[in-house]
Amino acid sequence: MEVSQLRHLKGVEAELSRLKRMYADLALEHHALKDVMSRKL
Repeated sequence: MEVSQLRHLKGVEAELSRLKRMYADLALEHHALKDVMSRKL
């Protein structure tokens, strides 16, 4: 692999990690909201 390819791969991996954290945060918030809504009904 060339240096530019490795740099690109590292960038893609960092973006994937950021998106996974974002998804986990949103999923947690979604479950918390569902829990709150089920208690109100």
